[in-house]
Amino acid sequence: MTRIKTYYKQIFSRGITLFLVILTVATVLTGCNPSEQIPTQYVFDDLGRLVAFNGTPQRIISLAPSNTEILFALGLGDKLVGVTSWCDYPPEALDKEQVGEYDTPDMEKIVALNPDLILVSYGTSMEIINGMVGLGLTVFGIKSTDLDDVLNDIRTIGEITDKEIEAQALTSEMESRIQAVTIQTTELEQWPKVFYLFDTYGGLWTVGQGTFIHELIEKAGGLNICQNLTGYTTITLEEVIARNPEIVIAGEWAYDWAINATELSSTNASQTDRIFTCDDDLVQRPGPRLVEGLEWLAYLIHPEIFDEPED
Repeated sequence: MTRIKTYYKQIFSRGITLFLVILTVATVLTGCNPSEQIPTQYVFDDLGRLVAFNGTPQRIISLAPSNTEILFALGLGDKLVGVTSWCDYPPEALDKEQVGEYDTPDMEKIVALNPDLILVSYGTSMEIINGMVGLGLTVFGIKSTDLDDVLNDIRTIGEITDKEIEAQALTSEMESRIQAVTIQTTELEQWPKVFYLFDTYGGLWTVGQGTFIHELIEKAGGLNICQNLTGYTTITLEEVIARNPEIVIAGEWAYDWAINATELSSTNASQTDRIFTCDDDLVQRPGPRLVEGLEWLAYLIHPEIFDEPED
């Protein structure tokens, strides 16, 4: 029996030695610690990239206001170490270190903050993303095109940050509020024609299919006059007049032009004084507050059935 024990002890000892040798060689070849070579999970981002995570992120940089809002809504404000200069909500975001714009981030600041996760969104080029990855940084892309995408992205961020319970609670509340609106609008017989104008720089910028703003208009009981278009695009003034919107909802940068544009005087919206504005951040940021944007659009389009949302 003693010989048998000795024999297995020798085998076990040789096995451990072989394992340590292999691990040591792997460590030398990679130049990293063994613990850094074993990701805890792999997750596909919205850019189609398989991103590896080694543990739960503790130092996060957000390169989009919408991502910043999601992180705070999930209770991750204390782990947020850097934001863009556009990240102004919640107010606590203004106290975070600013690392430039989403399309022109300050790489020196980013590296100095030693992040273990950088959340990017629409507008950050692949050149910038690849540059950050080349520096050994973990970059995860969020790109929401509709409300389902927004909800799924919130759940995904919850998954990679160990906030799955919080993400599920948040998205459930959002879904409930969305349903509270759509349960009333889906049965409507009359859907007013709506023109959404979010900017006038370089043309009349609007939204077509494949955008969450278009979906918000539809769920709010409106008929987007630009539904034949795709994405974020421009439309000519002549086309707007020809389609004769009954309601114009303009972003904050376009509202002054909309209410003063004599060119729109022949439209139903102008003649019935139904040219409105809405907080851009509620409608144009793909984050938790989109449900507030939906409630505002529903009120502006159908004030006969929806009360004015509380601030």
